[in-house]
Amino acid sequence: MKWWYGLGVSIVGSLLLVGLLGCALSQSQAEESPVRIQTPVTQSPAPPQSEFPDSRDSRVPLPPVDARLVTANTRFGFKLFSEIVNQTPSKNVLISPSSVAIALSMVYNGADDTTRTAIANTLELGDMSLADVNQANAALEKNLEGVDPTVTVAIANSLWSRQGVSFQPNFLQQNQQFYDAEVASLDFSSPDAVGRINDWVSRHTAGKIPQIIDQISPDDVMFLINAIYFNGTWSNPFDPSLTRPQPFHLPDGTTKPHPLMAQAGSYLYAETDQFQAINLPYGDRHLSMLVFLPKQTSSLEAFQRNLTADNWVNWLTQFRRQPGAIQLPRFKTEFGIGLTDPLKALGMGIAFDPNQANFSNLIADGSVYISDVKHKTLIDVNEAGTEAAAATSIGITTTSMPVNPPFRMIVDRPFFYAICDNQTGAILFMGTVVNPDL
Repeated sequence: MKWWYGLGVSIVGSLLLVGLLGCALSQSQAEESPVRIQTPVTQSPAPPQSEFPDSRDSRVPLPPVDARLVTANTRFGFKLFSEIVNQTPSKNVLISPSSVAIALSMVYNGADDTTRTAIANTLELGDMSLADVNQANAALEKNLEGVDPTVTVAIANSLWSRQGVSFQPNFLQQNQQFYDAEVASLDFSSPDAVGRINDWVSRHTAGKIPQIIDQISPDDVMFLINAIYFNGTWSNPFDPSLTRPQPFHLPDGTTKPHPLMAQAGSYLYAETDQFQAINLPYGDRHLSMLVFLPKQTSSLEAFQRNLTADNWVNWLTQFRRQPGAIQLPRFKTEFGIGLTDPLKALGMGIAFDPNQANFSNLIADGSVYISDVKHKTLIDVNEAGTEAAAATSIGITTTSMPVNPPFRMIVDRPFFYAICDNQTGAILFMGTVVNPDL
């Protein structure tokens, strides 16, 4: 209790809200009005007064981002996350919706007819044309990489094709032009082929994901790969001397000691009968981590059942700036999963069916299908900041208000978190921690 009082006396600074649907907030620190939230919409609203710095004023101008793509990626991310959580109960889950969406957008350029429709529906693209999707992805990648010079966000794409197979020139050109994809023709029968692809992934994730594929089948003709790397220091780092072992409550009712970092300050904070939530920014505060802690009377499972796009928008309106203190576990999560079954469950089954898939815009006779989608992620959260990486591989195979009292938030039980861009609303990573030692 003395620790909380001592930290509370020295409340300083401000941390910002990040949202999965609309991560740009508007709230004057001198006002007591509710937080205003800029959510991705088809027609851009008038820009609100924002607490977030405007990265576009003093640096190289960034292209405008089509809000429809951010909305689509967010809705797709929620759907995919739900499917994965259902398949991996009692595990720490971490995905990069942006990585998966970019990889699927690249292969989308090769699809046609009902296969294209299935991918578009799964990605929630709505009325966006292929040209819209490509241009929006190009703009979004530039914004994510250029939004904050104090935070590293690196996005890389590549296409690895089997030597001797002829692909549609327009498919390759679109991916080079809009996704800046490296295109390489490779001897898939060479013993070095797997290593070359994995070396590329390792290089573009700072060595955090050393391997994404383990073998190449004789029928494989192409791999489309996306890699994302994130490295950001907290705007207000945690003092390591305040980190203390605390009991962390596991889903089975037992506890185990785990280091919890601690700090106090002025935060954008929300509390309902379901959860507490706090926002912790990185660098120049263009990107943040949002942590949702279910109440002791609720659970992470109950929270996840309510984690929908519509609920998310409503929750974000409830954030207010107020003083308080936070304890957050140090944690490191590595997660890998095949996405074939989740994507089939979301309506993309035809793309995996060798008898029905239509990728005539990828290869002349269209006689290929998606054989496998793999996704790997890593995140390391400590007193200094956060390092995270993700890689997605798609294998293509031939057939042949008022001042509030100080709050107290102790993240000592399973919780949900996300990292996203405050300016565009794009989700970089989202995950859950069930056991910080896993």
